Amino acid sequence: MISMPQKTKNRMKKTIIITSLFLSLFSFGQENAEKENLLPLPKMSYLDSLKTTFVNHSTSNCIDERWLSELASTELSDNMFSDISNFNADTEVSYDLSTELLKKRLAKMDAKSPFNIEYNPALENTIKAFLKNRPKAFERLMAVSEYYFPMFEEHLAKYNIPLELKYLAIVESALNPRAKSRVGASGLWQFMYPTGKQYNLEVTSYVDERYDPLKATEAACQYLSSLYGIFGDWSMVLAAYNCGPGNVSKAIRRSGGSQNYWNIRKNLPKETANYVPAFLATFYIYEFKKEHGIMPKKAPLTYFETDTIMVKKQMSFKHISELLDISEEQLEFLNPIYKLKVIPFEADEPHYLRLPKNKMGLFVSNEEKIYAYLNYLETYKEKTKSEFIATTSKDSIASNVDSTYVSKPKFERKTQFHTIKSGESLGKIADKYNVSITELKKWNSIKGNTIQAGKKLKIYSDKKVIVKTESKSNNDGTYTVKNGDSLFSISKQFPGVSVEDLKKWNDISGDNIQPGMKLKING
Repeated sequence: MISMPQKTKNRMKKTIIITSLFLSLFSFGQENAEKENLLPLPKMSYLDSLKTTFVNHSTSNCIDERWLSELASTELSDNMFSDISNFNADTEVSYDLSTELLKKRLAKMDAKSPFNIEYNPALENTIKAFLKNRPKAFERLMAVSEYYFPMFEEHLAKYNIPLELKYLAIVESALNPRAKSRVGASGLWQFMYPTGKQYNLEVTSYVDERYDPLKATEAACQYLSSLYGIFGDWSMVLAAYNCGPGNVSKAIRRSGGSQNYWNIRKNLPKETANYVPAFLATFYIYEFKKEHGIMPKKAPLTYFETDTIMVKKQMSFKHISELLDISEEQLEFLNPIYKLKVIPFEADEPHYLRLPKNKMGLFVSNEEKIYAYLNYLETYKEKTKSEFIATTSKDSIASNVDSTYVSKPKFERKTQFHTIKSGESLGKIADKYNVSITELKKWNSIKGNTIQAGKKLKIYSDKKVIVKTESKSNNDGTYTVKNGDSLFSISKQFPGVSVEDLKKWNDISGDNIQPGMKLKING
C-alpha cells in the first residue's frame, strides 16, 4: 500500500472543509429563501388580484395619451364649423401666393380629378385664408386623417365614388367622431337625425350610430351615390350634401338652369356658398402641402390596427378601463357610438366593442374571467348608479390569491374646485383628479379645449375619488413597482406622464413590468 504524501493529505482536508462550508451556506440560503417564499403577499384589491391571473401579450400598439388627446380634440371641428359659417369667401385675403401659380396648380388638380376644379376668386380667398390662419391645424388634421382615410377609401371605392371625397369628412367634422353641429348634425359625416334614419343609422337612449365611423361612412357613401344619380356632377353633390337636394334644385332654377356650381353659388345658402370652396381648399392643401411648408404629424395607429368583439354582457367603459388598463378617453374615441359610455347587451341586437389589437388579444384571452368579474360586481354593487365596492370574497376569481389578502379600496365623497394654472391642459387636470376630459367639459360647460389660467373648474361632487395614501415616488425621482401595478395605472399617478414616456425612459419594449422594479418617472 502506497502512503499518501502529507502535502496531498493537507490539500484534501482543505478541500473537504471548503466544500462542507459551501454546502452549509447553500443550505442556509435555501432555507431562508423558502422562509421568504412563505411570507404573506402584500394586500391587493379584488380587481388587482384578478388581473394577476390574466394571460397577457407582449406586443403593444398602445395609443400615446397625447395622440389620443389629438384624436378626440373638439378644437379642430369647432374651428371648421366657425370657418364655414362665418367666413366670407368673397373677401380678399392677403397671402404670398400668386394668382397665376394658383391657377396652374388648380389646372393640375382638375386634370386628374372628376371634380370641375376651375379658378374662382372665392376659392383663391378660401385657400389663402386656410394657409394663413390654419397651417398648424392642417398638420394635425393630416395626422388624424392617417387613422381614418384607409377606411374611408375602402368604402368610397366599393361604391365607385371618387376617393377625393374623403376630404369631405374634414370639412364636415374635422375628423372628430363626436362632432355635433348647432342644428344637431352628428358624427364624422354630420348626419341629421331624419337622414340617418333613412340610411339605417339607429339612434336609441344608449346608441347613436351616426357616431359610428364604419356605419356612418357606409351610409355617407350610399347618400353620396344617390345624390350623384340626381345631379350627375360632384360639385353639385357636395352642395346638396350640405344644404339638401331641394335647395340645390331651387338654386339651379333661379340661375336659369345652369349646372355649374360657380354659376349657382350666389343663389345657395351662405353656409353652402362657403362649403364647396372649403372642400376644394382642403383638397388643394393636401395636394401641395410640401410647397407650403406644411409638415404632417405622424399617426401611430390606423383604423385597421383596431378590431371589434361582440359583447356578451352589458359593460361600462369604466370597468373595461380598469380591467384592460386602457383609458376611458381612448375607449370613448374608439367607440363613439355609445352615448352613455355603456355598451348595452340585447340578445337579439349585437353590440360591439372596438379595441387596439393588443388589447383585443388581452380581452379574448381572458374573456371568461372578465365576464365573471362583471357578474361579481353586479352581485355586490352599491345603490348608486355606476359605482361599485370591491369586497372580500372566499370565492375569488383569482383562485391562486388567498382571500385574506383582498381588501376594500378606500373612497371618500367630496366636491372639489381646481384653479387652472398657467400651462395646464384639460388632460393634465383630468389625470390629476382621476376623471375624464369629457366629464370636466360637461361639469364646467366647456365646448372646446381652450381653458384660461386663474379660472376655477368644478369636480363633480357625486364622483367617488380614491383616497391615495401612499407616496407616489421615491426621493430619487423613481417609482417602485408594486403588485397589481401596470404601466397605465402608474402613468395615471403622474400628471403629464404617458405610458409611452415610461417605456422610453426605462427602455421597456412591451407592457410587462415586475414588482420591485424601479422606474424613472421624470425622464
